[in-house]
Amino acid sequence: FINKPMVLIPSLCHAVLGKKQVSSLAKKPPDVTKSRKVKTEHLLKVDDHDFTMRPAFGGPAIPVGVDVQVESLDSISEVDMDFTMTLYLRHYWKDERLSFSSSTNKSMTFDGRLVKKIWVPDVFFVHSKRSFIHDTTTDNIMLRVFPDGHVLYSLRVTVTAACNMDFSRFPLDSQTCSLELESYAYTDEDLMLYWKSGDESLSTDDRISLSQFLIQKFHTTSRLAFYSSTGWYNRLYINFTLRRHIFFFLLQTYFPATLMVMLSWVSFWIDRRAVPARVSLGITTVLTMSTIITGVNASMPRVSYIKAVDIYLWVSFVFVFLSVLEYAAVNYLSTVQDRRQRKMRERERVRSQSLPCTCGMSQTRTMTMLDGTYSEADTNSLAGYTEEPMSPDLEQEEMHEVPEKPEHMVVHLSVSSESTNTKKKKSMRALNIMNTHAIDKYSRMIFPGSYIFFNLIYWSVYC
Repeated sequence: FINKPMVLIPSLCHAVLGKKQVSSLAKKPPDVTKSRKVKTEHLLKVDDHDFTMRPAFGGPAIPVGVDVQVESLDSISEVDMDFTMTLYLRHYWKDERLSFSSSTNKSMTFDGRLVKKIWVPDVFFVHSKRSFIHDTTTDNIMLRVFPDGHVLYSLRVTVTAACNMDFSRFPLDSQTCSLELESYAYTDEDLMLYWKSGDESLSTDDRISLSQFLIQKFHTTSRLAFYSSTGWYNRLYINFTLRRHIFFFLLQTYFPATLMVMLSWVSFWIDRRAVPARVSLGITTVLTMSTIITGVNASMPRVSYIKAVDIYLWVSFVFVFLSVLEYAAVNYLSTVQDRRQRKMRERERVRSQSLPCTCGMSQTRTMTMLDGTYSEADTNSLAGYTEEPMSPDLEQEEMHEVPEKPEHMVVHLSVSSESTNTKKKKSMRALNIMNTHAIDKYSRMIFPGSYIFFNLIYWSVYC
């Protein structure tokens, strides 16, 4: 009996403390924005207004501020001439129909389910090909309403838009693309679209980078766009400039093309009689250049103008092709000269076999053909001089009348024949050198010099 009051004392203490806590919570003023008893439709008076019409319908244009945060620049496609960008798009406006009373002056935040019940700006992306609002895990839409009626509407969008690119300087080019925002239904008389904070309305992530481009700058502009059937509209622009990285194309295009041109020059040092070696080398370089040109054009749109890379590749292709033609010319001229030499040797052989004896010529004809005298040593050194046997009476008669004239006459003819043949052989040998060895010799200097000069002009113009 004595221990029972001691057990009741702790229970009484807990009861007293619980009553004090309840009384303290009851004294705190409730916030209607956080109350579960009031529905959102009743608090914002959604059912009391027609939200199919814009705020201040019939009055001045409603100003809608816009700011954008670029999350990523996903890709740039030269073939399709477009770009893909992921961004946070935020709209700011005031709709007094959504104003509510709040003792703490705090805003209310909602997801995308309320957006379908109120008025929001109908901003769309001009020249967009594809776009969507992210929906993982739910629709990435946020709506924040302030007590005085100001509204913040934010959504996360990925858009693929067209970009008119100029490839006349590709791959040493810079491209400027723009993402354009505009109201679809409301003209400038109903909705005034503007950048909320000027150039500061556009913010980007410092980690944004592309594999082939260097992002130089982002900036914003705005202007009016006119449609003949509907009127004038406010249009906002997100402009960004991209400069292409050249190192990838140096490794994949320019260096291989230059090496193929230099490889074609090796044939100038190969013997002109090595036909398989020089022909196979020339054909290999030509086919390799064709493959490089085809590979570059496969990743580019079919434009109707000449690109900078086309100039370099086609000039390189011409140099490779000319090296093949150079050997064709050398081989043809060598064949012609060999044929001429064979004919000349055949004629000399026939002439040496059919040379008549002049021992029995008359004195009158002998005197007309003499133009000088020669020593006995000169006559002994001549080749091809033969004397046919003569009758003793005729030999005595000839020696009695003119003992030295026939000998002088024969010496003169032999010397003239030999000097003429020597001159012809020397001229043919010189002509052969001019037509074969000289072409390769000059090509070793002309081809590299011309290609170096072309490279100096090319890189000074496009860099």
